[in-house]
Amino acid sequence: MRILLTYCGLVSMLLLNVSVGADIPEDCSQIRKQSQRARSGVYDIQPAGASAPFKAYCEMRVDGGWTVFQMRTGASLSFDKDWAAYKTGFGNPMKDHWLGLEKVYLLTKGTTKRWTLRVDLWDFEGGNAYAEYKNFKLGNEQSAYKLKVGEYSGTAGDAIRGAYPGIDQNGYGFSTVDRDNDGCSPCIFGDIAIMDCVSIDGGGWWYSKCGSASLNGEWHPNGQNVGWSSGLHWLTWRGPDSYSAKSTRMMIKSE
Repeated sequence: MRILLTYCGLVSMLLLNVSVGADIPEDCSQIRKQSQRARSGVYDIQPAGASAPFKAYCEMRVDGGWTVFQMRTGASLSFDKDWAAYKTGFGNPMKDHWLGLEKVYLLTKGTTKRWTLRVDLWDFEGGNAYAEYKNFKLGNEQSAYKLKVGEYSGTAGDAIRGAYPGIDQNGYGFSTVDRDNDGCSPCIFGDIAIMDCVSIDGGGWWYSKCGSASLNGEWHPNGQNVGWSSGLHWLTWRGPDSYSAKSTRMMIKSE
């Protein structure tokens, strides 16, 4: 009887430890693989190297398992933030938000997974388009969260590499109002000279002499009213004029 009680106690302890110490998924792709019936919504995830779990929106449609790190749908949340805010993240994962550069870096820093970046764009006329990039990765903070993307596919055009030569954002660090990594010293556009792209395009982005992509600027209630001012731009989609998107979403998935 004593042996049986001891055995039962050990089994109970093991079950408790498994329950308490159950692994938190590293990303939304893992959640999708664990359950094909998983629904879109906010989940706790914890990639390798993260000191604690954090909440992220998982998009389980569009092939499923996407970890959303940017969402824009309106003017309720300003994206005119400093480096610290873009590093740690801001907003509500269920609504407009930026997950955080450090979190995206931790998700993509390993060598065992390859990541795809997907950018979804919606206009004010009912249209939409997307861009996907293989082998997406961010560098660490010392590299200014340098952007790396591979092969492009989609319907929105490759705005990251630019609508014209000399403005490729691939390989550039992130810039904010208090951290300039855009390569302008100054940048000349016709008869206009600018010292930094954030002052023109707004928000924070991987600016390369400003470039053709910038989705963290000021949200506008009309796509056509922007001109040279800040907006949600993807110039290979609705260019060459600076059309500002109605909604945007950026998300990643491990292959």
